[in-house]
Amino acid sequence: MKNIEEQTDSAVLLDDRSVSDYLRQNPDFFIRNARQVEQMTVPHPVRGSVSLVEWHMARQRNHIRQLEEEITLLMEQATANHQLFDRLLALQGHLAAADSLQDMLTRLHRWARELGLAGASLRLFNDQWHIGAPSDFTQLGLSRQAFEPLRIQRFGDAHHYLGNLNGPELLLLLPQAKAIGSVAMSLMGEHGELGVLIFTSRDNQHYQAGMGTLLLQHLAQMLPELLSRWIARA
Repeated sequence: MKNIEEQTDSAVLLDDRSVSDYLRQNPDFFIRNARQVEQMTVPHPVRGSVSLVEWHMARQRNHIRQLEEEITLLMEQATANHQLFDRLLALQGHLAAADSLQDMLTRLHRWARELGLAGASLRLFNDQWHIGAPSDFTQLGLSRQAFEPLRIQRFGDAHHYLGNLNGPELLLLLPQAKAIGSVAMSLMGEHGELGVLIFTSRDNQHYQAGMGTLLLQHLAQMLPELLSRWIARA
């Protein structure tokens, strides 16, 4: 009777933690019991069971495969970032070489067209730039008060928006534009206080939520300094 009780107590005490603790405290267990280890099997969803050694090797192969995939992804990201940097550097030099604001805006628009887009536009908040009459740049002005409902609806707390705009929103931002399917917009300035950079596409699905915004972010940071060559800040 006593032996049965002792066996029961041992079975209760021998849980996963106890086994794990024992193996950590006895690292030579598998060396001392190599033959038994080779004979151990673990459940397998397809083959029913496999040896413990084979199971461990399969885990190692999966781990190596996962590391290889992560390394490949990092290399692809590094390549993409390098290409993005080269593209931005070339564009910055191209825009900086403009001899007027209109020339710079034309160069930006043409760059967007070369990417297969409908175009690129800038709208500047009236209270941040001297663009009122008799300035030649009044068409760039945008009322912050008029823009605020759109900002709340489309941007929320973000600095970028990719997707569709309704008729009144397009009329506010791009009154001359036609057949605009989707847009990518970025607020300019550290707090989004300077204006809006807008890329447009004829395709309704071209710009969608969840797409990358790194290019938009860099352009939105770069453009205010270039604009300051021709327009004074308020």
